[in-house]
Amino acid sequence: MSNLYSTEPTPTGKVVVDTTAGEIEIELWGKENPKAVRNFVQLAMEGYYDGVIFHRVVKGFIVQTGDPTGTGRGGESIYGEPFQDEIHSRLKFNRRGLVGMANNSKRHTNNSQWFITLDRADELNGKHTLFGRIQGPTYYNVLNIGNLDVDAEEKPLVPPKIKGIRIIENPFDDIVPRITAADKRAQQQARIEAKVEMEKREKRARAKKNTGLLSFGEAEEEDVSAVTVKKKDMGRRDLVTSSGSGKEKKSKTPLPDLSEEAPEVAGEQPKQRATERARNIVDFKSIREQHERERSGKSSSRKEDIERMQEDLRMMKKRMGQDSDTDSEDEEERRKRRRGPSALEQELAKYKHARGRAAREKWNPKDKRSKDDDLLRDLGMFSKKVMEAEADEEPMDNSGNAGEAGLEVDDDVGWLRHSLKFEHEISDETRRAEDEYEVIDPRAKARAVAAEEERATKAKRRRDQ
Repeated sequence: MSNLYSTEPTPTGKVVVDTTAGEIEIELWGKENPKAVRNFVQLAMEGYYDGVIFHRVVKGFIVQTGDPTGTGRGGESIYGEPFQDEIHSRLKFNRRGLVGMANNSKRHTNNSQWFITLDRADELNGKHTLFGRIQGPTYYNVLNIGNLDVDAEEKPLVPPKIKGIRIIENPFDDIVPRITAADKRAQQQARIEAKVEMEKREKRARAKKNTGLLSFGEAEEEDVSAVTVKKKDMGRRDLVTSSGSGKEKKSKTPLPDLSEEAPEVAGEQPKQRATERARNIVDFKSIREQHERERSGKSSSRKEDIERMQEDLRMMKKRMGQDSDTDSEDEEERRKRRRGPSALEQELAKYKHARGRAAREKWNPKDKRSKDDDLLRDLGMFSKKVMEAEADEEPMDNSGNAGEAGLEVDDDVGWLRHSLKFEHEISDETRRAEDEYEVIDPRAKARAVAAEEERATKAKRRRDQ
């Protein structure tokens, strides 16, 4: 890599591309490629690349960006037209991390799109302008972009986006941007706000009053505008009735229907609106009650179907001679049994009855002390009996029993002083078995056979000589 760097010219510019996949640090060869670098730096200063995605990823080859449309067919240069290629003999696409200008598969068609190589690409030499290289470990962010999943058109499924480009070293001090990035963002925000306001006005102009909608936001605004317009017709009350005679006069213009235009009256307007809203609100309580009725009706109908099927089954058994009075009685008993407490209820009743037993039998510490005293007393008696057996040995008669002659003694305590002893720990049989112990190695026999054959061969040779 050091040899490759030594053959390349020294960069004169530096930028940092801030993307959603991380930062990418790029060094620029402004002296060798003045047109391409000037175009790239000025577009970056103008915020042209802000929000632009990486629209193309060819695994193991390149990642491409620079098209504001995100299609790969857009973009424009600062010169107003495509500019020429700048091919330098010391700049080759001989490794990864090199930045070049993308064109329309023809010479001298550079605009704003650029790419970064993911590997050596000798086929690009002499066809594309190489104007920069990736510096430092930021290339790993480029590798992450190159490993993204793409669709059939080589576009990432979740394309990374350029958030902004910072100019660290500008190789051209005379660059004057046509518009700054901040001004461009302000203009875009103003256009967005104006578009939103225009859409709202058009929506209010096209909207019609619909009391059947469950809307409490824009509907109220529309009602206000509609009432304001209709009040103009309701102002001429003299066309409806005469002030002097009390007789109605026919007006030349059609009178509005007061049953439908009630909201226009100032005094009744809030009341009528509340009534319309109450009609529009869905009565969830009635819906739930209706749903419960339907569900209970379905369950009752299903129960009736089951009973009907059981009755049909009994009738079939009766016709076949399988039904009897005993079966009817058993069915009646089963029904009665079902009316009684279930197995779970019976178990709970047992548990409830026995639950207070432990509470009734209160724990008494004196009982525990008495039990401990009994245990200690038994242990003391046992120890005393052992000591007496060791100290005093009773005389043994000819029958081997202690006590009076001819009587059996049940409380034999001889086992208390018995000790286990071995008469011959190492017997003669054990020694003989150890001396005669022999390890049989199957390989030893093969070696003996081989040695015998070798001796026979040597003896034969000596006889032949």
